[in-house]
Amino acid sequence: MKITSAILIAWLRHAAGLIREQRDSLTNLDAAIGDADHGVNLDRGFAAVVAALPPEPSGDAGALLKSAGMRLISTVGGASGPLYGTAFRRAGKVLEGHTEFGPNELLLALRGFVEGVAAMGKAESGDKTMIDALRPAVDALAEALAAREPLAVALRAAATAAAAGAAATVPMVARRGRASYLGERSAGHQDPGATSAALIIRALAETVERYD
Repeated sequence: MKITSAILIAWLRHAAGLIREQRDSLTNLDAAIGDADHGVNLDRGFAAVVAALPPEPSGDAGALLKSAGMRLISTVGGASGPLYGTAFRRAGKVLEGHTEFGPNELLLALRGFVEGVAAMGKAESGDKTMIDALRPAVDALAEALAAREPLAVALRAAATAAAAGAAATVPMVARRGRASYLGERSAGHQDPGATSAALIIRALAETVERYD
């Protein structure tokens, strides 16, 4: 299966829809260990991304993702704007010049996405951040593709791993981000960033499934 700009646009639209649906839930998670604005900020940012999408679903896939990243950086407050913005820009750099691409290129782009978050946030697995959802997702995708699973099946495995990774942040003590200021009191709460990251991976899986 080939991924096209049309599929990427549908992914961004679907991600925006899921974030809007979960806006209050994300904000409530953030209220427990952060600034109580994660859902509101991301909803505003992804609405701006959707508003700036090109009218024709064609062209450079990399430029599309880099543009989405810049829009998130300019419209999302707090740490999540620079984190997700950098992630989309890193993914876009991998796909620069591609009008369509295959599963292996998508895997490389998502690796760039994860490393963008890790570099910007200086986070590792177990720090109770977006990385705890994103890295298992990419690992699951790589494993499924190596086993020659169809892309839609591989992405569904990635989405399942991302959701499990987000849930696994509940008992963790935060070592990065605003939640780290709480120390041991950050345990017992699911990380909002990991939760929104899992939604974005889920949106990609569901979008590709529709086009498969």
